[in-house]
Amino acid sequence: MAVVVIGGHSRNVGKTSVVAGVIAALPSYNWTAFKVTQFGHGRCSLNGKPCQCATVDHAWAMTEEKDRSGKSDSSRFLTAGAKHSYWVRSAVGKLSEAMPAIERRLNEAENAILESNSILKFIQPDLYISVLDPAVEDFKNSARQYLSRADALIVHKKCGHQNGFNQNGENGSWRNVLLKLKHLPVFSIHEPDYVTHQLAEFVEKRLNATVGGRG
Repeated sequence: MAVVVIGGHSRNVGKTSVVAGVIAALPSYNWTAFKVTQFGHGRCSLNGKPCQCATVDHAWAMTEEKDRSGKSDSSRFLTAGAKHSYWVRSAVGKLSEAMPAIERRLNEAENAILESNSILKFIQPDLYISVLDPAVEDFKNSARQYLSRADALIVHKKCGHQNGFNQNGENGSWRNVLLKLKHLPVFSIHEPDYVTHQLAEFVEKRLNATVGGRG
């Protein structure tokens, strides 16, 4: 079984689009997909809405997506061709409590792809790719923490900088973030094409090398 994790330095940088793109580009892997969302104080892990009921029952929740309309992120995974799609929600710091349920689904999967940074605290994927957009200044702590484990970077192409970065491989607004790009493959993307032929080929070759390809 192959396990791929797609992370990113912030919200709304295209992580979901990359997951959907990989699923669509490599349909023979019969992916089981996971969208992992963590909520802070005052948000309910059952539905993501404002909530004051921070009880044990609300520490985490996982729902299998059945809707194929593409209206939600987990639905987009099904639309792209995933065999199964799950939305995992947990309170910040409580993802460990959801891991037994996630691991059961992983054990049932032919191959799995997960949208998350924090999941790397609990699993060692066969491939971890981080999505970076130089136009977005925010940089998640989880992305900083695990960036050194990335096998490749997907970088939004911006005018004026090669791969969106300056000559030192850094975005000026990320002064405290050391991006070690020299040893990593970097795939430049232009919206709305988040998964290029070159990226899909890289993913498949890496999985063939590490786990023998499909199944």
